[in-house]
Amino acid sequence: MGGGRRRKVHLSKLFSFTCGKSTLQDENSKIGGPGFSRVAYANDPDCLEATNLNYGLNYVSTTKYNLATFLPKSLFEQFRRVANFYFLVTGCLAFTPLAPYSAGSAILPLIVVIGATMAKEAIEDWRRFQQDTEMNNRKVKVHQGDGNFERTEWKKLRVGDIVKVEKDEFFPADLVLLSSSYEDAVCYVETMNLDGETNLKLKQALETTSGLHDDSSFQHFKAIIRCEDPNASLYTFVGSMEIEEQQYSLSPQQVLLRDSKLRNTDYTYGVVIFTGRDTKVMQNATDPPSKRSKIERKMDKLIYLLMASLVLIAGIGSVFFGIKTHEDIKNGKMKRWYLKPIDTDVFFDPKRAPLAAILHFLTAMMLYSYFIPISLYVSIEIVKVLQTIFINQDIQMYHEDSDKPAHARTSNLNEELGQVDTILSDKTGTLTCNSMEFIKCTIAGTAYGRGVTEVERAMARRKGSPLIHEQVIEEDNVVSRPAVKGFNFKDDRIMNGNWVNEPHSDVLQRFFRLLAICHTAIPEADEASGKITYEAESPDEAAFVIAAREIGFQFYQRTQTSISLYELDPLSGKTVERSYSLLNVLEFNSARKRMSVIVRSPEGRLLLLSKGADSVMFERLAKGEHAFEKKTMEHINEYADAGLRTLVLAYRELDEEEYQRFNKDFTDAKNSVSADREEKIDAAAEMIENNFILLGATAVEDKLQNGVPECIDKLAQAGIKIWVLTGDKMETAINIGFACSLLRQGMKQITITLDTPDIVILEKQENKDALAKASKDSVTRQISDGKKLLSLSSTESFALIIDGKSLTYALDDDVKNLFLELAIGCASVICCRSSPKQKALVTRLVKTNTGKVTLAIGDGANDVGMLQEADIGIGLSGAEGMQAVMASDVSIAQFRFLERLLLVHGHYCYRRISSMICYFFYKNITFGLTIFLYEAYTTFSGQSAYDDWFLSLYNVFFTSLPVIALGVFDQDVSARFCLKFPMLYQEGVQNLLFSWRRIIGWMLNGIASAIVVFFFTTTAYQHQAFREGGEIVSRDILGATMYTCVVWLVNCQMAVSVSYFTLIQHIFIWGGIALWYLFLLAYGAITPTISTIAYKVFIEALAPAPSFWALTFFVVISALIPYFVFAAVQTRLFPMYHNMVQWIRLDGRADDPEYCQIVRQNSVRPTTVGVSARLDAKFLRQRLDGL
Repeated sequence: MGGGRRRKVHLSKLFSFTCGKSTLQDENSKIGGPGFSRVAYANDPDCLEATNLNYGLNYVSTTKYNLATFLPKSLFEQFRRVANFYFLVTGCLAFTPLAPYSAGSAILPLIVVIGATMAKEAIEDWRRFQQDTEMNNRKVKVHQGDGNFERTEWKKLRVGDIVKVEKDEFFPADLVLLSSSYEDAVCYVETMNLDGETNLKLKQALETTSGLHDDSSFQHFKAIIRCEDPNASLYTFVGSMEIEEQQYSLSPQQVLLRDSKLRNTDYTYGVVIFTGRDTKVMQNATDPPSKRSKIERKMDKLIYLLMASLVLIAGIGSVFFGIKTHEDIKNGKMKRWYLKPIDTDVFFDPKRAPLAAILHFLTAMMLYSYFIPISLYVSIEIVKVLQTIFINQDIQMYHEDSDKPAHARTSNLNEELGQVDTILSDKTGTLTCNSMEFIKCTIAGTAYGRGVTEVERAMARRKGSPLIHEQVIEEDNVVSRPAVKGFNFKDDRIMNGNWVNEPHSDVLQRFFRLLAICHTAIPEADEASGKITYEAESPDEAAFVIAAREIGFQFYQRTQTSISLYELDPLSGKTVERSYSLLNVLEFNSARKRMSVIVRSPEGRLLLLSKGADSVMFERLAKGEHAFEKKTMEHINEYADAGLRTLVLAYRELDEEEYQRFNKDFTDAKNSVSADREEKIDAAAEMIENNFILLGATAVEDKLQNGVPECIDKLAQAGIKIWVLTGDKMETAINIGFACSLLRQGMKQITITLDTPDIVILEKQENKDALAKASKDSVTRQISDGKKLLSLSSTESFALIIDGKSLTYALDDDVKNLFLELAIGCASVICCRSSPKQKALVTRLVKTNTGKVTLAIGDGANDVGMLQEADIGIGLSGAEGMQAVMASDVSIAQFRFLERLLLVHGHYCYRRISSMICYFFYKNITFGLTIFLYEAYTTFSGQSAYDDWFLSLYNVFFTSLPVIALGVFDQDVSARFCLKFPMLYQEGVQNLLFSWRRIIGWMLNGIASAIVVFFFTTTAYQHQAFREGGEIVSRDILGATMYTCVVWLVNCQMAVSVSYFTLIQHIFIWGGIALWYLFLLAYGAITPTISTIAYKVFIEALAPAPSFWALTFFVVISALIPYFVFAAVQTRLFPMYHNMVQWIRLDGRADDPEYCQIVRQNSVRPTTVGVSARLDAKFLRQRLDGL
């Protein structure tokens, strides 16, 4: 709709857009009280009263740091990690005489690690700062006085400023709408950035300010706005505007929120009421809940374990050192004369041995610090960021139709994607498309529409019904007219104007006329083709308006006071224009479950048209008006069985007196500024929404998304449990369950419901206490019966289906554990009629009580609680907007992409991170233990075997890059095999690759490797002449040789552990070894004052000696033999699942179905849901029948 001038209308009688004088009541008004103290002086922000209020400017900052706080805050964040704090302490101690190495070599690795992490934080915050700067420097027209508007930066706006926002611009602050380019002061607003909804919202100014159409109109305009204090509620607003000593109430209808966009309107004028951090969008800008993966939490325990071990061996060494020091003098002579105790005050003094032992403990704590992998945290962060890039760039998770790729919004949970035990899924828009198609309807007790739904096809396959199959084939052979989005209705009885020949043609006319009138959709005409499209608040509503158009009732124009249609005149057979005066719109909400409009027909009749859920509409029918109620109810149940969403349509005619009485009460309620305003509005609407005459019911199909059954089948084969939490009816949810193979024929259903005669009787008696007690007892009994049924059969599979009422009691503290035990024992769980809060509570119950990883997936605002409560939240960027995406950890466009996200990326990330951490501990234990063994060899003298810089650069340069390559590129099997053998995924669910057994195994490997390196090297060199002059090796040669063996060993261990080599891994592994030799050459060439014992050690001592090269080769091979033996025995005799799949690939039998099936039968648990389970059950039945 364009923004042109329209005739001026009076709108005080409209429900949604009421803007007449307020009927403020002193006892109800809260303006000026606590929580309602905001005052804005419109067009006078510089007045004394305004300046005294000291409201902030419109500058917004989302950065975590600023120039003053970056250093202290980021350093605090880094040293909250216990490992970093430990290295800080040892670094400080390195400046004391106790240090076994130079201070510089101790501090440099810490600076590198902390610096890298802080640089990452700074880059991320700089990007946020750039975004803030771009937004704060946007410009908008602001009134400067005398009717002049000048473009001013957003950040300079103040409370009370008058701004002019033009078409397709964002609102710079929270405004109260004063007027627009339309005479009736309406405007259309897109709120996608706030709530993710793509439909346009209609806003309207007060009637008293609607005439301010020109810049000059504001030359002398003054007003005082009093309203609520800043808060996060997007959908409520309480306030009043005082103009010329007259008070007018304000509602959300007059509020334009920051970051929403002006659409289909040339311009609007508004007064700023909230700026900067006070705006509602910024009040909602809270950080999502902090989530840490189970592996990360376990890694922290490992760090603590290593630190405890470090303290233990340092303590043992110090005690031993103290004893040896005390016994150092024998017959007046020093046994360890070479330690030169006369050169120290305390350290080796036999007379002060206890103090020497304490000081040695501090030295040992510094010396053994290399047991702790200093670069572990930063390496994992780098790896996780690179893993998310792979997820984001995966072309097979890109949805071309919506142009949306997968997007990992956080890298903290990558490995969790490979450990999911339970998926909790929304249905509408997640398993289904949320793209509604009008497919059937029942009018005057007659069912219309011959379309066959996806659920009906699934039911036909389930029952083997030839009739449906024939019908499907017939449909496929019919040449149909071009498809219309939202309309899949086929019935010649009412198509093409044939409805006029039906027995109840008058009811059909009212039915489709109601669909064309009772809505809030906005028509938009294409200027080139003249074709009309609709902006609707939901896909359902769009489908209804399109259906009415296709039948012959075309809605083409809406103003604030009228709705205009083109419809077929049954008498003349021609299309005529009819315009209905729009008096009130009684909007839909989840409590009312219905929507109504009050219109005046061209003939002058007052009509109340309504559509809503059958549960609320049938009870509001007029007595005696039940001519086809029973038939309609039967059809509604049939539609629910077919997986369709239904709404009941009804109307009534009003007399003038009744309407005037209602309108007065309604206007008073609408203009009330009290806290119970919404309740008053609902109560006024309740007065008139009764005594309806039934017309019929609609049925729209929310189709299953492409690939949903196949995806669920693969996830089920992977051993993942799938729960569906939906707000739909039980019948609809059950049939969707069958369509997507969550349920199958032969699966026993345990249904928990409160729709029993006893409960219904209690509901009618309205005894709340008795009803609550009886309901809870009933639910508890049904759960107990279900558990008994489970215990009686160990071979059959069960499905649990529970409705929202029952779920309320099942989640009580004394029942929820019983409910969870039953649910876990079932193959499928479907929770129907669930509220958003119940979805979140169920998710919390599963996550907390099972201790397993839970994943929630949804696409709407009602799924946000569930997504934030789960270990991993997956948001679908579907038709319901982006609110679920904004609250999620990972976003995808289609449910089917979950298969690849979990089975491929999840499996890889879990395997890579697990292997990476295990290897980190292995290489640090190998290195650290050689330091400990050498110190023990020298009677714990505090002497290191290695040069200071050898110690410092081990983790940072010579062994860091290969482990990062492992975390980014390694694959046990290809992506194709991950999908072909989904049970690979169970390795993550059962945490086989990061179990204590595996971690301790790698640690033992590190201990064995260190023992081999140390004892083989010292034994080989102990009594062996090393040089031509017969000299034996010194500490510098022994240390360099041991270090060379360690570098070779840990890199070769990486090479034999990797399953999938890339060029990058080759470069990093062999390059790390080459780098060591290059460093030894370069460092050894530096002056001895710097290189100390490493001075020319390689050129003059190591390189010329054949024993050095032979010993390196022998030690590395010897240290790798235990790993080779273990790996060979495990792979051949006790293979893990990925080992089996690797053998399939190696033997070239990947395409042998029988052999692959044998491997599948070794899976961890049998499949009980999905297409495969359905086929397995069918084969089993056939085999039993054959017997």
